[in-house]
Amino acid sequence: MHEAPTTPPLPRPRGVLSAAVTDALLCRSAPPGITTACPGDPYGEDLQLALYTAYELHYRGFRGVDPGWEWDTGLLSLRASLEDRFLTALRRDVPAPGPLADVLAELLVQPVDPDGMSQFLARRGTLENLREYARQRSLYHLKEADPHAWVLPRLSGRAKAGMAAVEFDEFGGGRADRVHARLFADLMSDLGLNTGYGYYLDHGYAEMLALVNAMSLFGLHRSLRGALVGHFAAVEITSSPASRHLARAMARTGAGPAAQHFYDEHVEADAVHEQVVRNDVIGGLLDDEPELEPDIAFGIAATSFLEDRLGRRFLAGWGV
Repeated sequence: MHEAPTTPPLPRPRGVLSAAVTDALLCRSAPPGITTACPGDPYGEDLQLALYTAYELHYRGFRGVDPGWEWDTGLLSLRASLEDRFLTALRRDVPAPGPLADVLAELLVQPVDPDGMSQFLARRGTLENLREYARQRSLYHLKEADPHAWVLPRLSGRAKAGMAAVEFDEFGGGRADRVHARLFADLMSDLGLNTGYGYYLDHGYAEMLALVNAMSLFGLHRSLRGALVGHFAAVEITSSPASRHLARAMARTGAGPAAQHFYDEHVEADAVHEQVVRNDVIGGLLDDEPELEPDIAFGIAATSFLEDRLGRRFLAGWGV
């Protein structure tokens, strides 16, 4: 069995669903059939961890787990039930977005709430607050841009070229030392954290797992390619102002040069990416497939919904 050097261990289960997945991967039992009425909160720790674990087989897998599980039909059936529960909840709970032009315009409005998450970190956050933020965000940033790469074969023309251009930047422009996942690992080193891929999965909030799972869900399903482009747009358009706050937080707390550099890099890069995503990726996709406009708007709205939930979780934990 070949494993990548950074293959993480399986996470500890948090309920019956995540236990069913980990037991299957350890060959203790076949994955059970679970209907769309599978138990528990669709945003809760158990279901989200089960889904994250199933999706991780398409990334780097887990230590001691046979790679053949990636396409096991029983496990895929279980995953489909979990996905259906999650996506149904998102379609029910995400506020109905307006016209796409209005949704995109709203992303450009910088919130004025001084106790918003990134604003709070810039003004009053402690070094320990920043460490907790980095621990959680590592579940995405150590594979930054990977989920979005799945949409490339599903695009064409201007949309594909624009998406590839942004992804090329995310992957370091051909330089390993500038890959954004590597830059985030350097940030974690400055903060005194373990940089191992998936190391903090057992500490991941349900809200963080849900956000990463949404990327995988949209990326792995061709029918959701519009939602994935919407998600990508939300990330790129909102990243620059949020990164400016976070760079200030890193500088104010003395987190270290690599910690500050990660966000300084995103302030500059994502300001450029925003224009490419709006004009080429979204514009090109709508030229080719105008019927996907509602899906793009849903992807943006779902991302904002999940980010807001995560922000509230952070702030509650910090006593704000």
